[in-house]
This record gives sequence, C-alpha cells and structure tokens, in this order.
Amino acid sequence: MNPVATDTLHKRLAELERILTPYGSALVAFSGGVDSSLALAVAARSIPKDRVLAVTSNNETYLPSELDLAREFAESLGVEHLVVNTRELDNPNYASNPTNRCYFCKSTLYSDLAKLAEEKGYGCVVDGANKDDEGDYRPGRKAARELGVVSVLSEAGMTKAEVRELAKHLDLPTWDKPALACLSSRFPYGQEITPEKLSQVARAEEFMRREGFLQVRVRHHGEIARLEV
Repeated sequence: MNPVATDTLHKRLAELERILTPYGSALVAFSGGVDSSLALAVAARSIPKDRVLAVTSNNETYLPSELDLAREFAESLGVEHLVVNTRELDNPNYASNPTNRCYFCKSTLYSDLAKLAEEKGYGCVVDGANKDDEGDYRPGRKAARELGVVSVLSEAGMTKAEVRELAKHLDLPTWDKPALACLSSRFPYGQEITPEKLSQVARAEEFMRREGFLQVRVRHHGEIARLEV
C-alpha cells in the first residue's frame, strides 16, 4: 500500500466533515473495524459528541471479543455506545444463505437503526462503506441505499488505502486492524447457517487468535474445517 500524501488526507478529512456537519447529529452503525471507526471518529469531530451515537449489533455472526473492542473505542472518543440485539437468523431468507444473504442482514440492521434514529432524534444513520466497496459484489449496499444510509467515506471518494492512512494520521488504534467479515461468510452459499455452526466457527477463530494468528478465517464445510491464515 503506497502512502497517501498528507495534503490529500487533509482534503479527505475536510470533505468528510463537510458531509456530516449539516446533519447536526448522527447514529453510526459501528462494527469496530477500521472503516466504521473512522466514520465514528469523524462524526465525533464534526458534530457535538453528545449528539453522536455509536450502535453495535450483537448477534451470532460476530466474534464476542469484537464487542468489547468496539465498546472501548467508542469510550475513547467520548461518545455514547449502544449495543442492540438483532435477529438475522430468524429470517429464513438470510439463514438459507443465498448469494444475496448480505442484503437481508443489512436490511434488518439498517431498518432497526433507522427506527432508532427517528425515535431518538438523530439526523442520519451513517455506515463505514468506502469507495472500493462500490466495485465489489456487496448486496448489503443495496439495502443501505434503499434506507437512506449516509455512506460518508464512499461519498467522499475514499478508498480502503486512504481510510487506513487517514485513520493512522488521526492516531486511531484500528488503523491497521485486519479486515473481519461476518462469520456467515465462512459458509458456502446454499449451506444453511445456524447458531450452532456459527458458534463452532467463532470458537475456532477465537482460539486461533489467542495463538497469535490475527488474520484468520475458519471455513465451515460440514464435517471439515478449512483454515486460512
């Protein structure tokens, strides 16, 4: 990854702040990864911190340890952090694991967050999608557009490399955090996703992390697990 020029980073930061400031308040969909960490940090710079809410979804598709890290990061910024329990697996369209599985996940999540934002009077729902995500196959992006989510990094034209460089420039501890896709991505399309299977993957990946493998995927193939490190 080639370093991004400092003047470019300053321009990107100014553009991010220009996009968010007019909303006056923001609810940030916060997974704890580098993208949503940067989105949250910029929101806390652009908007009074008492009008920024970080919301993390607590469900079987994410590693339990990630929840603690997300809570610590939000606390370090001085913004309120809320954990919500979402029930993606209750939707058979999601649990059956079709190729557009992510659409049903994000549709559930963003619908819940939009309702919460309306109830609490927040001006927008923000996510951490970046410009590179627009070129990949990401059905969840369709749900974000349908529900009016503000993808501030993408709107500012920020690539993943620029996200990491700006996060580093702002001294965010997540700047070099490995990408961590949800655990449902460990299953071949068409293989049903269950809480039991997700628990197997989560326990295996947490074990590998404790052994020092920070970038790891445990692919679930029924009776066989395939490790990627």
